[in-house]
Amino acid sequence: MRYLSIDLGDKRTGVALGDDVTGIASPHDVVRTGGEDDRLRQLLALIESEGPDGVVVGLPLNMDGSLGPAALKAVAVGRQLAKASGVTVHFADERQTSLIADEQMAGSGLTHKQKKARRDALAAAAILRVFFELGPVEVAPDQEGE
Repeated sequence: MRYLSIDLGDKRTGVALGDDVTGIASPHDVVRTGGEDDRLRQLLALIESEGPDGVVVGLPLNMDGSLGPAALKAVAVGRQLAKASGVTVHFADERQTSLIADEQMAGSGLTHKQKKARRDALAAAAILRVFFELGPVEVAPDQEGE
């Protein structure tokens, strides 16, 4: 199956594409938004244009594995995407994925600004690799988020 992965952010949202057969996840794009409605519109357009079999949204769990405000917000966005697109949305643990992205860029010779522009898409690819390795994080229906 082909997946589109999302690393949610308020200003920049990273997107990656991958395939669970090959296990390959590649950074795709960074969506820059002025607000939540704009982000949702752009993500739905990407889902439509890329035609993934599923979407994986990074879930910023607390270090103890519980869902804090940021994770509940990710759940809410994921459920909005599922409802609006008709595509199945999964959640994956995104703890440490930004650190992984930073490590991948260490020694790259990129400027701080260039790294910042790529970091979110690399983190989205890391989220997808976590999903391929560990599977989805189950979120109870009563954990609705905002």
